[in-house]
Amino acid sequence: MKIAFSPCPNDTFVFHAWVHGLIPGAPKLDVTYADIDITNGMAAGSDGPDVVKISYAALPWVLSEYALLPCGGALGKGCGPLLLTSNKAGGIFDPAKLHSSRVAVPSERSTAYLLFRLWAAQNVPGGVGEITVLPFHEIMPAVRDGLVDAGLVIHEARFTYPAYGLTLMADLGNWWEQDTDLPIPLGAIIARRSLDLPAIASWIQESVRYAWAHPKVSSEYVLHHSQELSAEVTQAHIKLYVNEFTEHIGEIGYIAVASLLSRASQEGLVPKVDLERLYL
Repeated sequence: MKIAFSPCPNDTFVFHAWVHGLIPGAPKLDVTYADIDITNGMAAGSDGPDVVKISYAALPWVLSEYALLPCGGALGKGCGPLLLTSNKAGGIFDPAKLHSSRVAVPSERSTAYLLFRLWAAQNVPGGVGEITVLPFHEIMPAVRDGLVDAGLVIHEARFTYPAYGLTLMADLGNWWEQDTDLPIPLGAIIARRSLDLPAIASWIQESVRYAWAHPKVSSEYVLHHSQELSAEVTQAHIKLYVNEFTEHIGEIGYIAVASLLSRASQEGLVPKVDLERLYL
């Protein structure tokens, strides 16, 4: 079975047991490790993987071929994307200044960018100046080096951005939570509708439970793929992004996803979604 997910600690932690043949009855996996912008594109293509991690913001474009699985993804509170600027930039802290700024984002169909656009609609009169897409691990160096004025970051950047001499302009997760009182839907696990979806969901849930029951078994695998992050940062990353919603999205999780996509479609940012298709 072909699967694609990011090399980030939360994904490798979740899928370690299945990748390493530790889930009885689960098929062997052919794994592709790729940045979220790449996996979003893979799912939208005609020959995408059987199972793939994508941004929730990319769901509206793939629901004809793929179903949202109720597990394995990333939702939560206090874990949203951050908008950063350089300490050297004199502090473009007034959001209105983004109207004439260049902002780097990790993917045009990322949840981070969708949240940014919803936030900007309320806080940046006239809209943001210029958007450039960069792999997420290139965004903080680009802001630090003055190649862009601000950067939208995800994942472990939440823990490491001060080391790049960067300053927080806005925590879009906090904005979303205050605005909706809902968790933030970040990354989704989807599978082709032609497959045995309940079985795939059960294998992922078993992999999550194995990871929680044996947290140290996956440490070498997680560190190998974590782009030289320290063990402390990878553990903080896992603790933040792997939570009860990872084992099962639950009613609140589905409400959060429906709220995000409905709000985005009303703003004309994504196609309208038949919300019944979100349920497995």
